[in-house]
Amino acid sequence: MADNKTKPTALSVAAFLDACSDEKQRTDAKALAKLMQKVTGNEPTMWGPSIVGFDSFHYTYESGRQGDMPIVGFSPRKAANVLYGPIGFEGVEAVLAKLGKHTTGKGCLYIKQLADVDMKVLETLIKKVTATRTRQA
Repeated sequence: MADNKTKPTALSVAAFLDACSDEKQRTDAKALAKLMQKVTGNEPTMWGPSIVGFDSFHYTYESGRQGDMPIVGFSPRKAANVLYGPIGFEGVEAVLAKLGKHTTGKGCLYIKQLADVDMKVLETLIKKVTATRTRQA
C-alpha cells in the first residue's frame, strides 16, 4: 500500500506564508493561520511543502488504507485558498449557506479571498469540524 505523501515536516510556516508572492494572498493566508490557531489552540505545522495544518487525526478507509491528516488546514493557491477539513461534519450545508462566496469539492472549501466570506461563519465551520474530529480521535 502506498505511503501517504502528506506528512508533517520541519519546514517553516512563517517562511512559507511570507513567500506568498501576492500581497492580498499573503495577508489572507496569515489571517487564516491566525484564525485556525485560535480555534484549534495548536501551533501551525507544514504538511508537505504547501499545506499549513493544525493538530492531526488518524483515519482508516474501508479499503484498509490509513494515515494521519491535519484536523484543519489550508494552502494559499493561485486561484483560491484551499481549506482542508472544515466541511466534514453533519449539517455543514446549513452553515455553508451563510458563509458567502465559495465553492466546495472533494472535501475541500475554496475561497478566492477572505473579504468574500463572513469570518464568523468561517470560524464556526472550523470550530464544528475541530470538535467533531477531536471526539473521533
